[in-house]
Amino acid sequence: MAPGTGSPDAHLPRPASSRATAVGRIAVVDVGPVHEAGRWPARAVVGEAVPVTATVFRDGHDLAGATAVLVGPDGVVAAREQMVPLGRGLDRWQCRLVPHAPGEWSFFVEGWSDPVGSWRRDALIKIPEGIDVDLTLDVGADLLAEAAQVPGVTRGQAALLEASAAIVRRSDGDPRDRLAAATAPEVLEILRRHPLRHLVTPSTPYPLRVARERALVGAWYEVFPRSIGARFSSAHGWESGTLRTAAVGLDRIAAMGFDVLYLTPIHPIGTTFRKGRNNALEASPGDPGSPYAIGSSQGGHDAIHPDLGTFDDFDALVARARDLGMEVALDLALQCSPDHPWVSKHPEWFSRRSDGTIAYAENPPKKYQDIYPLSFDNDPEGLYAEIVRICDLWARHGVTIFRVDNPHTKPLPFWERLIADMATRHPDVLFLAEAFTRPPMMHTLALVGFHQSYTYFAWRNTKTEVADYLAELAGDWGSYMRPTLWPTTHDILTPFMQWGGEPAFMLRAILAATGAPTWGIYSGYELIENVARPGSEEQIDNEKYEYKARDFTAPVAQKMSRLLGELNRIRRAHPALQRLRNLTVHPTSDDATVCFSRRLDDGDTASAAPDTVIVVVNLDARAVREGMVYLDMGALGLGPDGVFDAHDELSGHTYRWNSTPFVRLDPWTNPGHIIHVRPVRGTEADPT
Repeated sequence: MAPGTGSPDAHLPRPASSRATAVGRIAVVDVGPVHEAGRWPARAVVGEAVPVTATVFRDGHDLAGATAVLVGPDGVVAAREQMVPLGRGLDRWQCRLVPHAPGEWSFFVEGWSDPVGSWRRDALIKIPEGIDVDLTLDVGADLLAEAAQVPGVTRGQAALLEASAAIVRRSDGDPRDRLAAATAPEVLEILRRHPLRHLVTPSTPYPLRVARERALVGAWYEVFPRSIGARFSSAHGWESGTLRTAAVGLDRIAAMGFDVLYLTPIHPIGTTFRKGRNNALEASPGDPGSPYAIGSSQGGHDAIHPDLGTFDDFDALVARARDLGMEVALDLALQCSPDHPWVSKHPEWFSRRSDGTIAYAENPPKKYQDIYPLSFDNDPEGLYAEIVRICDLWARHGVTIFRVDNPHTKPLPFWERLIADMATRHPDVLFLAEAFTRPPMMHTLALVGFHQSYTYFAWRNTKTEVADYLAELAGDWGSYMRPTLWPTTHDILTPFMQWGGEPAFMLRAILAATGAPTWGIYSGYELIENVARPGSEEQIDNEKYEYKARDFTAPVAQKMSRLLGELNRIRRAHPALQRLRNLTVHPTSDDATVCFSRRLDDGDTASAAPDTVIVVVNLDARAVREGMVYLDMGALGLGPDGVFDAHDELSGHTYRWNSTPFVRLDPWTNPGHIIHVRPVRGTEADPT
């Protein structure tokens, strides 16, 4: 893709409102990816190929063509890509545009009349039939001569087109030879790269917001800092871990290949209505309380719990994480304990009930007396300024991602404004929405600015559920919502994970690590922490309400750590697993075996080389599953009779596969294949 040149305003379309008609001379409609007619931008990251589509057609019988144009944040055309038809007779066109830097980009589609293509189509009919031979060939010669003057055509290419035009124009030559000069492969290739375009009609420009790659690709590891290094003694009870002990524990996490360290809230915790173990309404002496009940006399969202340390300790943790190749994400939980300084200093930031008391959080019949929600309607500007100050504070201390707790309980305009303001102050800062809520809210949070989103992945378990959901995430949603896949969190332990044991934790890790470019685990995953609190979908002895000292030297933890490390190694080694919109689901004969592939080809300039990966997973945590996989060979970049070496990145084994390989997956020893496709030329199919 060659970069364009010219002044910022050169050849750029004007907004549709300035046009005399709603459609131009060449119709360009249904352009994508576009959201709410451009009200919100489509999304991409640096180096990600953005699939652009449009319906382009014209009146009459002449042919039309289409070009997609990418415009950089500076207003200069960065690239022009010829679009190709999606299918015969559909008038749908597609191509890919690849932005190379963060910022506010835009793109538009140019429709145009294709005089050379129209002439060639007619000439191939007329000349063999002897219809208007000289006139038809003279027209073709004129078009070839005009094509030689198209911008971008080199001197050598122009000379070839002019020589072809001269042959076509010779009245004494054989008409078939004259036509052949205009349809020679080398001539057609020049015209493909530099088409002669008449009646060029641009669409409206549409916004494209480009972020750094971490907005799409990452491996998260969640910790409660107070648990790392926590110690218990019968004489003194629990002693909290600190930010310094947490920094020491980072080596183990980094060794598994995780690149985002996610910290739950580290602020002072209230004592009024403090919850005890397992969400008990009354705390016992020594219970640390929920870190989501933020605020005490020791400070609020801009303070660090004294048990954890100081800002110097926090800076040291961030520095150590960076040294190990990790960045730090911090929970942004906009809620308060009754002891938060805001409660007394800014009572207007809270809602009051008819009896005058501040309303605590409720989700009937559940009550959260230890948490006061914020009201964004009483003093929106004052509250907004304070939250901006807090985000700015933590960003200046090295936080590059905010994992936002329950964003769906705050106004959408607030988030749109905050994320935009933070992008101006700290362009590298990202926001992840922890929004397990209704689809419209989840999707609109993404549209208004959230860079990433939690998903319903944890509750998708059957073959159909998994395949359909991964396809949805990689489809139209992928142009604005970047999913993160978590098998469990500190709040979520699904029934499947409760009864599935070690096989469930292995297979769900494989799915999460390959089903989307960003995935994450909650600390303790390595130890198969799968005992639920009765009547709930969360762990018993939940870490939200107590310290958790873990023994990661246990054999099961060592085994799981190796698997997690392998998954992150494989993700780094394969660019195909670092993209979202390149997924294809393949049928299988077994109703508990799911298969999908991801592919990057030569047309994706974000990839140094073509890369294709096939993932096959046994979704049954209790039984061996076997059957046939029916591969769409075209989606793998292979012919229907192609054969390839299937190198399993998990086991190290290599098989010879064709379009219908047989697989057998044991949930305890090999719950899945992650296959690197290595084409084999000139061999017969010999699937294993």
